[in-house]
Amino acid sequence: MSIPDKVKIVEVGPRDGLQNEKQLIPVDVKVELVNRLARAGFVNVEATSFVSPKWVPQMSDAAEVMARIERRPGTIYSVLAPNMRGFDGALAANADEIVIFGAASEAFSQRNINCSIAESIARFEPVAEAAKAAGLRLRGAISVALGCPYQGEVEPAAVVDVARRLQALGCDEFDVADTIGVATPLQVDRVMKAVTEVIDPARVAGHFHDTYGQALANILASLQAGISIFHASVAGLGGCPYAKGATGNVATEDVLYMMHGMGIETGVDLDAVVDIGQWISGHLGRKSASLAGNALATRKAAKAAA
Repeated sequence: MSIPDKVKIVEVGPRDGLQNEKQLIPVDVKVELVNRLARAGFVNVEATSFVSPKWVPQMSDAAEVMARIERRPGTIYSVLAPNMRGFDGALAANADEIVIFGAASEAFSQRNINCSIAESIARFEPVAEAAKAAGLRLRGAISVALGCPYQGEVEPAAVVDVARRLQALGCDEFDVADTIGVATPLQVDRVMKAVTEVIDPARVAGHFHDTYGQALANILASLQAGISIFHASVAGLGGCPYAKGATGNVATEDVLYMMHGMGIETGVDLDAVVDIGQWISGHLGRKSASLAGNALATRKAAKAAA
């Protein structure tokens, strides 16, 4: 299969990236981050999460963030909503897309939410029905699709099973997520080919973590399998909760650098994203986790000083 000449990058930094930050980040910073990312050309920004503040205190300001962001025409502002209370908040906040999720590992599902995969997805039925009734996009994420911290390997058939269940709920897009970043390219190829036998490849996304430095290689394998939607987090925001100190989400700057170098159209301004990555990393008091972002920022500073 030929590599797509155009891809969609879903920017997940404001939600998946920031949710694990221990320091509470001011609403002004979150709003500016979402606005700057949208202005850089992302057509889908994962803005926040309507979850219990008890479990994810960083997202307790979700309604205020959504109320204050600039709405750019053509931009999809996604939010995570795991239950009807979350959905009601998302609906009131005029979210464009609701994100629900299911694990591809029974061990992960039991350890994290104390129920089976089937039971966990059944809990999303009212959320899915409400989202469809409200005319909202519905995205289904398949976590630990390429490896589980508790059971180890995950069979492609298990990922396909969850994809079918999410499809039955009416999901418009399906995220195949390497939640702990353990996958390697041939494994990714097998899983993506299995999933796209039952789901249109145009509706399947790759969500890769860079815990073991494999994310870009896995994205290339996905491209070769016909996938054209990828998730990334500016400055590599977001750690890996199952590998202490490890990097989490693949950095958007690295993905864009690779895509543009391959002549693949993204519609996103890489220079603007580099600036955003340096800005948010400065606010968080640490260096950006993006290799390409740091190299490009250094080169830019050197040119300015010359």
